[in-house]
Formats: sequence, C-alpha cells, structure tokens
Amino acid sequence: MTAACGALALAACGTTAVEPSGLLSSYDGLAVREGTVWASIQERRDDALATQIDRLFIEPAILAPGVGHDLTDYERTLVLREVDRQICYEVSERFTVLAEPAMDAGRVRAVVSRIGPTGRAASAASAASGFFIPGPIGLRVPGTLGGLAAEAELLAANDQGQAAAILWSRDAQAVGTDNPSLSRVGDAVQLAEPFGDAVGDAFAPPEREVRAIADPDPCARFGPRFRPEGVAAGFITGLYSPELSGAQAEGDEPEATQTEQPDR
Repeated sequence: MTAACGALALAACGTTAVEPSGLLSSYDGLAVREGTVWASIQERRDDALATQIDRLFIEPAILAPGVGHDLTDYERTLVLREVDRQICYEVSERFTVLAEPAMDAGRVRAVVSRIGPTGRAASAASAASGFFIPGPIGLRVPGTLGGLAAEAELLAANDQGQAAAILWSRDAQAVGTDNPSLSRVGDAVQLAEPFGDAVGDAFAPPEREVRAIADPDPCARFGPRFRPEGVAAGFITGLYSPELSGAQAEGDEPEATQTEQPDR
C-alpha cells in the first residue's frame, strides 16, 4: 500500500509542459511563474498598460488547430464554454466586463491548445474507491488522468498592444481533489477553474482591488456561477459531471446523433 501511494504521489508531481499555439498576438517577454507546483505557467504583464484598462470585452475562447479532433462538437463546446466562464468570473473581480466590444475598451482572447482526454473506464473504479477513503483527498486510478493547456492575452484599447499574456498547462492529479469522470472532457472542464484563477492573477495590476460581483452579473451569458445539482450528483456518485458544472447553458443538449470515438 505504501509503495502504491508513493507511486501515485510521484505521478501527482508531473504535468505536460506549455506549448504555444502561435495564435496570440505576441509571445515576447514570457517568464516562468515561480512557486507553482502542479501547473506549468509562463506569463508577462506590462503594468503601465494594464493599469490603464478598466473596461474590457471577453471574446469567446477558440481551439487551436487540431485540438480535440477526436471529440464531439458537444464535448469541445463544454470545454470552451467553461474556459469562458472561469475567465469571466476571475476577470470580473478586477475589471468591468462589457457585453459587447468597444473601441475604447480592452479585449481578452483565449485559446485552448490541448485537451487531454479523461479515461472513462478506469474513472468508475476511482469513484468506487472513493467511498472507502474518507476525506476530501482522493486517489485516481492510472489511466484516468486528463489535462488542459490554454493561453490568453489582454489587449489594450485603440491598438496599443498586448498588456498581458499567459501560457498555462496542467494535468489532473492522481492524488488530490481532481475528481474522476465518465466524460472524456471531465478533467479539462474541471481544470478550466484554476486556469481562470491564473488568468485573473496574470492580467490584474498588483494594486487593483478585488471587486464585488456586478448586478446584473456580466458573466451570466457564459452560464450560471453555481449549479447545486452538480454538487449533489458529485457527492452521491463520486464522479464529476461537466454537463452539470455550469458550462452547459440552459437548453443545450448533447448531440445524440454524433458518434463518439473510443478512448485512447
């Protein structure tokens, strides 16, 4: 048992390195963020330029060419929508988020550059083992771990250039709070939250104070901030359901006619 736990702990330390998609306006001046444990992060910020930005528009996240080619349109949409949601939540605490672009406002652009699929068959075993291991820290069976890599930039108004940029990559952890899922994008959707946290920290000038959520919520167009049914389902089954995370807007339904590709 001790040897198995040691192997799992070792697996928890690794993550796939960041590979730029080439779709941001610039990658100059990026530096590794110190003190990160699980994620690989490179970032830069022009504090003078970022300080000038108060209002901004969040463009819908896009996929880099070839990413998610073996997923369904529905699965790809879940990942992109959750990336939009999480970026908006964090950015809205530091900036005024607009519903429409404006010439005198900044812009946020995000690109998903890797979706590591979650192994569904082994996730059921991970969920079952969770019933016998008390506490919030779980163990994931080898072969279940997916991942996400994404990048984003903050562009200043009036073509003043890039005020900030971040490249981020993380794999789910064998030991930790990344829950198993029967969805191939379960881990990618979960990892959108720490990516959004990293974007907020990378874009905001250090003196920018955290703001209360505006009313009406500017992020409502990306989905609800909280879905209690998702929390309840996870508690009962031990599995994460991205369809109940908030990434799925009301009225959306999986495309039943699409054929899923087998796990790899």
